[in-house]
Amino acid sequence: MAEKKDPPYFMYFPDNYRWSAAFINMLSAAPYGGSEIGELHKIGVKLKGKAGDDDEAWFNACTEVADGVSEYADRWAKEGNNTSAAHAYQRAANYYHMAERFRTPKDKKALDVYQRGIDAFHQFIKLSDYEIEIVEIPFVDGSLPGYFVHPQKKIAEKSPCVVYFDGLDVTKEIQFMRGVPDLIKRGFSVLVMDGPGTGEAIRFRNHYLRHDYEVAGSACLDYLETRKDVDPKRIGIVAISLGGYYAPRCAAMDHRWAACIAWGAQWDYYETWKKRIDAQFKLSLSVPGHHINWILGVDTLDQALETLKPFNLDGVMQKMECPFLLVHGAEDEQIPLSDAQKQYDACGSKDKTLRVYTAEEGGSQHCQRDYLTLVVADMWNWFEDRLIKNLK
Repeated sequence: MAEKKDPPYFMYFPDNYRWSAAFINMLSAAPYGGSEIGELHKIGVKLKGKAGDDDEAWFNACTEVADGVSEYADRWAKEGNNTSAAHAYQRAANYYHMAERFRTPKDKKALDVYQRGIDAFHQFIKLSDYEIEIVEIPFVDGSLPGYFVHPQKKIAEKSPCVVYFDGLDVTKEIQFMRGVPDLIKRGFSVLVMDGPGTGEAIRFRNHYLRHDYEVAGSACLDYLETRKDVDPKRIGIVAISLGGYYAPRCAAMDHRWAACIAWGAQWDYYETWKKRIDAQFKLSLSVPGHHINWILGVDTLDQALETLKPFNLDGVMQKMECPFLLVHGAEDEQIPLSDAQKQYDACGSKDKTLRVYTAEEGGSQHCQRDYLTLVVADMWNWFEDRLIKNLK
C-alpha cells in the first residue's frame, strides 16, 4: 500500500478539510484583529476526538469560546476600557460567525448566534478608533447591508474606494478581518458588503444568490456616486472565493469600475457543483453540500444545478475593460488551477495579471488562507498602483 503523503500545507485537522479550512480562516485573521491563538486553542481542545461530520460539536465549541470572549468584552466596556473591549468584540464576532457557518437549515439557534456576531461587531464599531458607518444600499425589493469604512490616511478630498464583496459562505464582518485595516491605511475608503446569498442579506432578508450579480455591484456604485467623500472615477471591486465570479461579472457588465480583483478563480460554477454532487460531496468543500440549496432558495440538488447553469464566465470575461488581477493557489483543492487559466485567458482587459501562489512560498491553499498577509499585500499594492499612485 502506498504511503499516504502529507499535504504541502498546514492542516489543523489532518483528516477534515472543511474544519481545517474554517480553523485556518480564523487563525489567519489574527493580523487584522480577528483571532487570538489561545482562544483558538480552546476551540481545538473542545473538538479533539470529535468526528469530522459532527457539526453540532463545531457549533458548540466556537459558540462557547465566543461567549467567553464576549464576557471579557462586556466587562471591559463597563469599566470604560474601550480599546480592550473593542478588540474582544471583534474576535467574538469572528468566532460567532464561524460557529454558525456549517449549521443549515438556519434554525433559531443558528440565527441567534449569527445575530450575536453582528451585535458584537457593532459594539466593536462603537468602541474602536475606526470610523465605520453602518449603511443600507438600495436594492431590489429592499436593501443590502454594508459597512462604509473611512480612510485613515487622507490623500484627496474624495478618496478612492474599494467595494468588498464576500463569497459563498463568508460575511461582511469576517471580510473586514481579511485586510480592510490595511486598505484604509493606504488612503482607500472601503464598502464591505453582504451581497445576495450571503450574510444578513439571505438570513434576514431572503436575498438569494443570483447569477446577475452586477445588479448588486451596480447598486453599490450608484450609492457611492451619491457620496461627496468618494471619487466616482476611482472605485475598484474585490471579492473572495465564489466572489471570483461576482467581482469579474460586476466589472465586465458595468464599465464604471476602475479596477477589479478576483480573489480566487471561478469559471463554470454549474460544472463545479455537478462534480461535487456526482462525487456525493466526497471532495474538498468549505461548507456542507446542502448549503447550495439554501443560498439558491431551492429544495433539491437537481433544482440547484438547473439554477446554476447561467453561472458561467465564458462570454462575460471577454467584456471586461478595466485592469484585472486574478490570484489563485497552486494547491487549491476547491477550484482547479486550470479554471484560473481559462478565466485569465478569456479576460478582455489590456491590463491583466494572473498571480499563482505556490506551496514553497505559501498561499497555495484556497484563497491563500495559509498566508493571508502575503496575498493582501500583493492585492492592495496592485490597487494602490491602479487607483492611487497616479493621483500623486
